[in-house]
Amino acid sequence: MVASREAPAPACQAVTVLGATGSIGTSTLDVIARHPERYRVHALTAHRSREALLALCRRHRPAVAVLGDEADAAWLRARLAEAGLATEVGAGPEALVEVAEAPEVDAVMAAIVGAAGLLPTLAAVRAGKRVLLANKEALVMSGALFMEAVKRSGTTLLPIDSEHNAIYQCLPVEHRGGLARHGVTRLLLTASGGPFRGWSADRLARVTPEQACAHPNWSMGRKISVDSATLMNKGLELIEACWLFDAHPDQVQVVVHPQSVIHSMAAYSDGSVIAQLGNPDMRTPIAYGLAWPERIAAGVEPLDLFRVARLDFEAPDEVAFPCLRLAREAMAAGGTAPAVLNAANEVAVEAFLAGRLGFTGIADLVERVRDGRPVEAADDLETILEADARARHAAREWLARR
Repeated sequence: MVASREAPAPACQAVTVLGATGSIGTSTLDVIARHPERYRVHALTAHRSREALLALCRRHRPAVAVLGDEADAAWLRARLAEAGLATEVGAGPEALVEVAEAPEVDAVMAAIVGAAGLLPTLAAVRAGKRVLLANKEALVMSGALFMEAVKRSGTTLLPIDSEHNAIYQCLPVEHRGGLARHGVTRLLLTASGGPFRGWSADRLARVTPEQACAHPNWSMGRKISVDSATLMNKGLELIEACWLFDAHPDQVQVVVHPQSVIHSMAAYSDGSVIAQLGNPDMRTPIAYGLAWPERIAAGVEPLDLFRVARLDFEAPDEVAFPCLRLAREAMAAGGTAPAVLNAANEVAVEAFLAGRLGFTGIADLVERVRDGRPVEAADDLETILEADARARHAAREWLARR
């Protein structure tokens, strides 16, 4: 009889967390801290949250920290020196790219919100890192370019959005080459419906930023919370799903599921529907992405189906929440249309949070900008970034005219 041997312990992986002070970043660091024998932090980044980044540096002792501008970086250097920490501090977009593609890094959590995450995430892909993708805008803006870079580099790309992570778990291990080839007929993308599900147009017109940021199930940043409330977040996720899983927009169906227990599903030609369930806690998909193809503890409470008791489903209301329709139309149009959609939405949400635009005005602004911009072939990064910049300019001009 051959004596059994334990599998060798996995090597300790170095992780860069882009957007470390946001909800995904802090959840990632929580999972990493639970497995110090498997993971160590190489770099942490933030845009302006220097105090929060200082606290994370004191706890996790990264080799590098990055902030958005040099003034904040100088402040952080001084505080770290006072604390006796040797963390190197960088600033600006170039420093983000450097920590994403650094040779000593094994995995990159791409959790910067918005278009600002595109360049460092793409750099990590091109460098062949394991990329944990929580920045959906990178795929929304440059889907064809991004997925071609994934193919060329051979990197492992793991979706972290709970819906896409769920679909990833519900599909065959190899699902490239079209869904039909693997017997998949539809991807069912679940949505909570946000805090205003069932509201009338009159009530929606009076929504405040505080109301829009109070999501019933998930703890998220302000921008993503507003996107969830308008259903634009689900629209961006629809675009992301098409690129991740080689799907046509008609193959992705959004299903409102208020309990947020089923995170998404895959429907097969034999009538089977496979779902991934769990408590609404982002540490589950984060742990899945960090350890794939293994499973590790995430600190998430087990799902109690008796406490859940019921699961409800309904169709989304695209009349009250037109952002979902706008996103689907942008994906169907292709080219730079999704980049224009995303840019206009970012400006609109910023204006709403600042009290300069009503809640229903978000979709109005996005549609006006979309209709005023020609769709171009998104063949290179320069064209995509130019379309993004022009859409932002058009959105700000529209706001100024109001």
